[in-house]
Amino acid sequence: MRLDLRPLNPSFGAEVAGIDLSTPLDSETFARIEKTFDRHSLLLFRGQTLDENDHVALSRRFGMLQSHVLKPYLSNEHPELLVLSNIKENGRATGIGDAGQIWHADTSYVETPCRCSLLLGREIPAPEGDRTFGDTVFLSAAAAYDALPEEKKAALAQLTAPHSFIHYYKLKQAQGSNRPDLTKEQEAEVPPVNQPVVLAHPITGRKAIYVNPSYTTTINELPDAEGRALLDELFTHLIKPEFAYRHKWRPGDLVIWDNYATQHLAIGDYALPQRRLMHRTTVLLRDDAKARLAETRRALV
Repeated sequence: MRLDLRPLNPSFGAEVAGIDLSTPLDSETFARIEKTFDRHSLLLFRGQTLDENDHVALSRRFGMLQSHVLKPYLSNEHPELLVLSNIKENGRATGIGDAGQIWHADTSYVETPCRCSLLLGREIPAPEGDRTFGDTVFLSAAAAYDALPEEKKAALAQLTAPHSFIHYYKLKQAQGSNRPDLTKEQEAEVPPVNQPVVLAHPITGRKAIYVNPSYTTTINELPDAEGRALLDELFTHLIKPEFAYRHKWRPGDLVIWDNYATQHLAIGDYALPQRRLMHRTTVLLRDDAKARLAETRRALV
């Protein structure tokens, strides 16, 4: 079968129509979806009726799942499901209310970052006329790399940068987030790691800019001021409109994005009584892709 696709941006992303993901997919259909995902980096499926079991089962078709370090915000039924929500019950947050509001790639702060994320919109703030709330903006870090001058690509080729979840967490707290402090055990689970500034995709081989404002603060091989200036230059380049797609959520939307080829930003322009409830799974790399990633990292040591 051929998939019915609608491009979301000329450089990446596609909406897939006519697929009910709550129905188990045969091997041929899933293989086409996976191949299409690797090519487009982001897929959108509208009008889905997945329950938690369906969401987890579909995600496992892409690979093993990660359980997030923020254990209090995991689903009671499925620890692989991270709850993103501003809803409170008995005065207690049921999920992370301010997730993703700085540009980032999921889990770039671990040695082997996750392959992809699957985010399902369960409750979405109602629009007011043409205005929507709680949008997510995605960018193609691969298209942004392709657009760099050749001399800039060469200058970036051997550079590395530390990525730190602890830095991001403290940054959020400094901005006024009411997240509790990380425990010593949580901090030990996510020590800073070095990543290439330009990373070849471990599945497709396509190169992408792999630094982001959430987790990256300096360049290892450059003096601090020079490294900071280079990062600011790259961050400004990444968010150019030609590399971006802004998703306006509807209930039942499932978006799958590639964390090696894209970055994203959640727009926090809503507040209770506007309710927002999302479930996210995070898919780990398969062993063959892990081996290719490890090879890339060794080449930079």
